[in-house]
Amino acid sequence: MSSTANKTIVGVTVGDPGGIGIETIIKVFHDPRILDSICPVIYGHADAIRTHRKEGKLPEMKYSNISSIDDLKINSVNVLNVWEDKKNIILGEPNKENGLLSFKALEAAVADLAATKIDVLVTAPINKDSIQSDDFKFPGHTEYLANMSNVEDQLMFLVSDRMRIGVVTGHVPLKDVSSELTKEKIVGKLDIMHESLQKDFATATPTIAVLGLNPHAGDNGLLGSEEKDVILPAIREAQAKGMLVYGPFGADGFFGTSQYSKFDGVLAMYHDQGLAPFKALAFEDGVNFTAGLPIVRTSPDHGTAYDLVGKNLASESSMRNAIFTACDVHKNRQNYKDITANPLQKQSKPKQKIRG
Repeated sequence: MSSTANKTIVGVTVGDPGGIGIETIIKVFHDPRILDSICPVIYGHADAIRTHRKEGKLPEMKYSNISSIDDLKINSVNVLNVWEDKKNIILGEPNKENGLLSFKALEAAVADLAATKIDVLVTAPINKDSIQSDDFKFPGHTEYLANMSNVEDQLMFLVSDRMRIGVVTGHVPLKDVSSELTKEKIVGKLDIMHESLQKDFATATPTIAVLGLNPHAGDNGLLGSEEKDVILPAIREAQAKGMLVYGPFGADGFFGTSQYSKFDGVLAMYHDQGLAPFKALAFEDGVNFTAGLPIVRTSPDHGTAYDLVGKNLASESSMRNAIFTACDVHKNRQNYKDITANPLQKQSKPKQKIRG
C-alpha cells in the first residue's frame, strides 16, 4: 500500500494528548497544499483533535475518520482512531491516562510501519514518565524503536539546514557519561552517522567533527584524560576506515566560532552538549531523526510544552519540518538503494582468435 499514487504515506502519532503535539498537527494539516505530495495518517482519536481545537480556538483541519489503515483515503488527512471514544483527556499537565493513550497511538503506528502499510513515522512528543508501563520501559521513543527494530545500536541525530549533530550517550545521567564512553561506542556512533549522511542525507563523502568531553577538550590531559585515552583513539580508528573524521574539539570554541558550519555532521559526547547548542541555533526548524534504524522515524525537537496548551501559541514549524525530513530521507534511501543495487560488473574482453 505504501507510496500510493506517488505520495509518501506518513504516519503521525499524537504523542501525549495533553501536550502541544495535537495542536502542531492541526496547524500543519490545516493547509491542504501539504496533501500534494503526502498522505497523512494521524494515530490518535478524533475526540482529542476536537478537544484541542475547541480549547485553543485552532483552525479547522478537514480529515477522514478511519478505524483501520486499510480504509485509508489517499487524498485526505486520515485520523485513525486507536482508542475508545470519550476518553477523559486532561490538557496541560502530566497524566498517567494520557501516557497510556500516547503508547496506544505509538503501538498502532509501529505495527502498520512494520507491515509496510505506511512509509515513514513522525512522532509527536511524549511524556517520558507518564508513558511508562509494563509494555513501555524505555527512556524514550528512540530506545523503544531500536528495540522493536531489533537493532543493537542507533544514533539520536538532530538535523536542520544549519547543523546535524548526534550524541554518543543519550538519556543517561550526567554523572554516568564518562564511564559510558568507550572507544568502541564512539566508533559505532561514527559508523552510524557516516552511513546515515551518505544514505539518508545524500552526502557522498561526509566530513564529521567530534567534540571532546572536558573543557577545552581536556587541555592535553590537564582537565581530563578521556580525550587522550578514549576519544582520540576512536577518531584514529574511524580515520583508518577511510572516514573524514576530525577532532576532538572543545565544544565552547567549536560553536562560538561557527566551526560546525564546516562539517556535514557533529558527534557530541552527551545529550545536552549536543542538544543545547542545536536548540539555541535551530529550535524552530530542528528535527530529531533516529539514524541506524531500518525504518524512517523523525520527531519535532521540542517537548510536550504543557504551559502552552490551549493558548494557540505552539509553533508548528518543527513538526512540519519533521514530516518533510522523513519524506526526504525516505526518497534518499530509495535513490541510494537504486544507485547501489546493480554496481557495474567488471567486464572481460572476448579473446580474439589469431589468424595465421
